[in-house]
Amino acid sequence: MFGTYVLSEIVESINAFSFRNSFFINERFFTYKDLATSISRIRKELRKISFEGKIIGLITNDDLDTYASILALWLEGFAYVPLHPGHPVERGLEIINQAGLQIIIDSSENPVYNVCQVISCKCQGNVELNLSPKQVDENELAYILFTSGSTGKPKGVPISRKNLGSFMKAFWETGIRIDENDRCLQCFDLTFDVSVQSFLVPLTKGACVYTIPHDQIKPTYAHALLEDHKLTFGAMAPSMVRFLKPYFDEIELPELRYQILTAEASTLELIEEWSKCIPNADIFDFYGPTEATIYCTCSKFNREGNNKQLNGLFTIGKPLNGITAIITDEKRNIVPVNHKGELCVSGDQVTTGYWTNTEKNRESFFEKEIGGAVKRFYRTGDLCYYDEDGDIMYSGRIDFQVKIQGYRIELGEIEHHARACVVGKNVAAVAFENRSGNNEIALFIEGEIGDIREVESYLKSRLPYYMIPSKIIIKEVFPLNKNDKLDRNALKNSIII
Repeated sequence: MFGTYVLSEIVESINAFSFRNSFFINERFFTYKDLATSISRIRKELRKISFEGKIIGLITNDDLDTYASILALWLEGFAYVPLHPGHPVERGLEIINQAGLQIIIDSSENPVYNVCQVISCKCQGNVELNLSPKQVDENELAYILFTSGSTGKPKGVPISRKNLGSFMKAFWETGIRIDENDRCLQCFDLTFDVSVQSFLVPLTKGACVYTIPHDQIKPTYAHALLEDHKLTFGAMAPSMVRFLKPYFDEIELPELRYQILTAEASTLELIEEWSKCIPNADIFDFYGPTEATIYCTCSKFNREGNNKQLNGLFTIGKPLNGITAIITDEKRNIVPVNHKGELCVSGDQVTTGYWTNTEKNRESFFEKEIGGAVKRFYRTGDLCYYDEDGDIMYSGRIDFQVKIQGYRIELGEIEHHARACVVGKNVAAVAFENRSGNNEIALFIEGEIGDIREVESYLKSRLPYYMIPSKIIIKEVFPLNKNDKLDRNALKNSIII
C-alpha cells in the first residue's frame, strides 16, 4: 500500500518530470531533479551511521532539504519525528526523550539540540542518484506526531506505512484529480498531519508545492501565493480563511480548482462567502483526528444549495472508503439515527495506539463486533449524529458539553445563535469556573460590534436562562494555536473572574 500509493508514485514523478518544479520555497523554485539530488545526498549520509532503531528526529525547517529528508528516510526504511525549530526547547527535549531518539537530522546552521547525534542534511558535492526503496514491512512506522496531552506532556501518535498508504488510496477515491500542471499550497507546519497531505498529494502527481516560511503571517502569505502564482489546489484551516474575510470583496481566485477546508469545524456561512472568491473551485470539508491519519470523513459543498448544517456548522459528510464510523453512547452501544453520541472510527488508517502510553490506549480504543467481524475503534471525543441520508452532523467536542445549574448544554448551540445576531463575526463560547467553583459561560466576539446589550437581548429571546453567557467579551483578533486552530484555552485564560 505504502509502496504503491506513496514511494512508487514519488519516484515516478521524479523520473517523469525531472526538470519541472517540485517546490517553491522562500521565493525560489526547485526542480524534481533538485529534490532527487537532495534525497540521494541525505541517503548517502544516513548509510554512514550505525544505530539501533528506525526512528529519527527531524528539525522541520522550511527548506528543500527538510522535505527531501522525509522522503530519504522513507526510502531507507526509517520513520521521522518532526521537531519544530520555533517551539520551546523543553517541549522538544520531552519528545526526544519519549521517542528515544538517538539521531536528529537538521538543516539549521546552528543546531538547537545537542543531546543526540546531529546529521546535517545540507550535504554538498556530486552524488549518484539513488531512488530505489528498501523493502520494508507495511506495519513499520512512517512518522510519529506528538500532539498536546491533557497531562501537559505531548502524546505520540505513531502512523504506520499501512496507515498512510491507506489514507492516500482513500483520498484519491474522493474524486479529486490533480496532475503535473497543478500548483499546490502547503501552509501547515510539518509537526501537524495535514502538512503530510499538503506535500504528499502534489509530489505523487508531479505537481509543484508552494510553502510558507516560518517568519511570515500565514493567511497573508497564503493569499499572496494563491493570487500571484495562480495556485490550483490547497488545504486551509477555516481560521485562515476567516482572517481574510475583511478582504473578500477584493479577492478573486478563478484558477483555484480544489479547496479543502480542514483542521477544525467550518461554518456553512463562511464556506458560502468564500466560495464567491473561488468561483471555479470544488470545495471539500475534510474531517479527521491525527489518530485516523489526516482525514477520515469528507463532504463536498454544493454551490446550488441544499447544504446540510447543524448549529451553523457544515456537515462532515460520509466516511472515506475503508473507514467504519459509528456513533455510540457512553456504554459503547450504537445509537439510532438522529441521536447524538461519540463518533468512533475504525479501519486501516487508524493508529495502533499512542506511543508507550498504555493507560491512554485503554481510554481511547475499544473493540466491537460490526457485521460479524470484531473491529478496533478509536474514540474521537467528537459529538455527532448520523442523519437519514448517512451524513454525519458535527455538534462539537464532547468536552464542549458543560453543565450549568444542572442542565447539560452544548456550547455550539450558543455560538450558533450568537452568529445569527452578530452576522459575519466570529464567535466562541467558553465555559469557566467562577470564584464559587460553579460553571459559567463567556461569549467571545471577534472584531467591533455595536451595543453588547443588543446581543444579550437577542440571546435571551432565543435561549433558556441557564444558557445565557454571564460575560460577553470583545476581542480584536482571536488567538490561534500553532496549527492555526482557534485557541480556546487562550480565550479561557484571558477571562477575568
